[in-house]
Amino acid sequence: MIVSLKWLRDYVETSLSVEELTHRLTMVGLEIDGCHPLHPRLDKVVTARVEKVEPHPRADRLSVCEVSDGHGRYSVVCGAPNVKAGQIVPLALPGAELASGAKIGQATIRGVASGGMLCSQKELGLGEDASGIWPLPGEVPVGVPLSEALDLDDTILDVAVTPNRGDCLSIVGIAREIAAISGVRLRYPHVACRETGPEVESLASVRIDAPDGCPRYAARVIEGITVGPSPQWLKDRLEAVGLRSINNIVDVTNFILMELGQPLHAFDFDLLREHRIVVRYAREGERFTTLDGTERILFGDTLMICDGAGPVAVAGIMGGLDSEIGVRTRRVLIESACFEPRCIRRSSRKLGLRTESSYRFERGVDPEGVIRALDRAAQLMVEVGGGDLATGRIDAYPRPAEKPVLVLRTDRVNRFLGTDLTPAEMAGALRSIEMQVEENGGGLKVIPPTFRPDITREVDLAEEIARLAGYDRVPVTYPEVRMEAALLDRHLQARMDIKGYLEGAGFFEAVNYSFVSMESLMKLKFPEGDRRLNPVRIRNPLSEEQAVMRTTLVPSLLQTARYNFDHKNDDLKLFELSKVFLPVEGAPLPEEVHKVAGILAGKRSLNLLYGGDDDVDYADAKGIVEGILELLHIEGVRFASEAPPPYLDAACAATIMHGELNLGAVGRVAADVRAAFDLKKPVFVFDLDFERLFGIARPPAFFSSLPKFPSVSRDMALVVDESVPVQGLFDFIRSQGEALLEHIDIFDIYRDPQLGAGRKSIGYRLVYRAADRSLTDEEVNRLHEGLVSKVLVEFDARLR
Repeated sequence: MIVSLKWLRDYVETSLSVEELTHRLTMVGLEIDGCHPLHPRLDKVVTARVEKVEPHPRADRLSVCEVSDGHGRYSVVCGAPNVKAGQIVPLALPGAELASGAKIGQATIRGVASGGMLCSQKELGLGEDASGIWPLPGEVPVGVPLSEALDLDDTILDVAVTPNRGDCLSIVGIAREIAAISGVRLRYPHVACRETGPEVESLASVRIDAPDGCPRYAARVIEGITVGPSPQWLKDRLEAVGLRSINNIVDVTNFILMELGQPLHAFDFDLLREHRIVVRYAREGERFTTLDGTERILFGDTLMICDGAGPVAVAGIMGGLDSEIGVRTRRVLIESACFEPRCIRRSSRKLGLRTESSYRFERGVDPEGVIRALDRAAQLMVEVGGGDLATGRIDAYPRPAEKPVLVLRTDRVNRFLGTDLTPAEMAGALRSIEMQVEENGGGLKVIPPTFRPDITREVDLAEEIARLAGYDRVPVTYPEVRMEAALLDRHLQARMDIKGYLEGAGFFEAVNYSFVSMESLMKLKFPEGDRRLNPVRIRNPLSEEQAVMRTTLVPSLLQTARYNFDHKNDDLKLFELSKVFLPVEGAPLPEEVHKVAGILAGKRSLNLLYGGDDDVDYADAKGIVEGILELLHIEGVRFASEAPPPYLDAACAATIMHGELNLGAVGRVAADVRAAFDLKKPVFVFDLDFERLFGIARPPAFFSSLPKFPSVSRDMALVVDESVPVQGLFDFIRSQGEALLEHIDIFDIYRDPQLGAGRKSIGYRLVYRAADRSLTDEEVNRLHEGLVSKVLVEFDARLR
């Protein structure tokens, strides 16, 4: 925001110096990016009187002028045809710099010394006239700097306004902040409209068909106006803030834009068909030519200002070419409106069109300031262009703005800021920026003005108090920081423990995509109706190989195994602990469940010096699972042969059960599944439900005393049918509930024709111990023989 200090002083008087002012504005949140004189090159340009003009002795088109600045006389060679004795003119002394960048010095022109330069408006950057020297009014004093003589002294501030402070995108808005920090009153511009024309309703009408995009639209009409150059004061104001003068009517709209922050638009009223305004959204693909001569294709959400036949402006952004103010304009309709910020921001971005108007509407304008800006513009247009202002105004306001009523707890604000401000000080700070404040018990009731839509909460008021009271009154404190390590989430800790265990067992962690192909799930031979075959589908998959969310970790691991086999890496131990996404009928989102799965293939141990050529087998995979169960202190798990997953070989697989709870499975990949994934050698898999494991995991015992009494071991080598599962015998022995039976191990599985057709031998080692005494052989033998007898009868077994 470019701000003229001279223009600011029309609305606020302050004793602060420029340096103090820039500092104070920065401290209240309006950072000053730059500060410089409006005309820095005029420091060595003074007013002088032409005392004598004589022809140049060696040049027909040059004159030798004797000029005086009241302090000395100078001989200056001049080529201007309009120079005359007695004129008061601008004199650029040696060392001065012109607007073009040229520097003035002592010179000799055709043999005549010249001690300066008489300047035109354009050479000084103060106008466009370059036809001759600039004769100044006769009452201008001689011998003073030109900027002082013409009242051109001004300082320009470049203010960085944050997006939430749309109220500061105007001269009055900045003046309001200066008034607040200086403790003086803000002077709003005096508005007095002299209405001499017919009733405005008899001339024009306004209809809002899109109140969500345009909550307020007001208009006035002026008849008999004359379009022409603007008066000098108006040009000076606009040029000071970097705007080019166009004509008196358009210049007034730009003046109001900078003065009050309210964008306006002036239409040639005679070019508005049916003399009415309709605010509506554009039709998709509708075409419209803006003031810059560009035809634009509109979108269905572009807010448009239309007349009785079609669009005449893109609302809040730019007017149309067909209703532009021109020299033939005699009647003007002035638009002053409030548009919804998101609507303008969206249209500006889509159309690639940014203007000073859109910049302000995107940040929000004051809906209650619409009428003030409209009347101010009408007043100035009549002053600079003449004409008759129609009586009354049109004001379509279907959705009046509601002011929030906020309760400010003064003690809470002091605790929040660390200050000791009194309620009166807080109220004074808020009133200084035009908030309505009433005492309300132990606090304040505050109603923010409509030009501050960013004030919606108590904490917003606290921020205003802090910046206006002065950040130097907010004490510097440091938060108390306790050096305590946060406890890890138990779920995360358990996952980290399992990963650490598997890495210690020689596994590498695989990290696969959560997206898989539907084909890879089909290869696992799940039965029809299994919810793992109804995955969540990706709307815009990168490829068919990543078309669905995975419901199991197994396909990705098997594909990783195939990739390794194809690259001659035949010995694998890989695992993945991550989420799968299981669909839930009737729910919009899938159930996200952690699983842990792993694969083993190739040699059991690599690069051993002696032996070590054995391949991994089922026992290796089962042992890994048992290690995970032991890590989580889960007991009472059995490995059942019933209903293993279809992708495992039923002859070499087990379902892992804890009571009736299915924890997962372990086993060898079935031959047909192995062929489907193009695996060239046997692969063993374990797939566990981490959530269920975590649900039954027990905390570790921190201390367990060593046994005081010795144990006694007895072996039981049984010959049973091949169909009898090893786990079945194990479970039966444990189920007998012998209190002295401490532990059971399987030490041998043996098959031989001498045992009989379809028979096998299983060796169990039973460990007995008493906590309070040493067991005798007779006691152990009696107990063990009883267990053996029960097993022989139950399983039709015999001792080997």
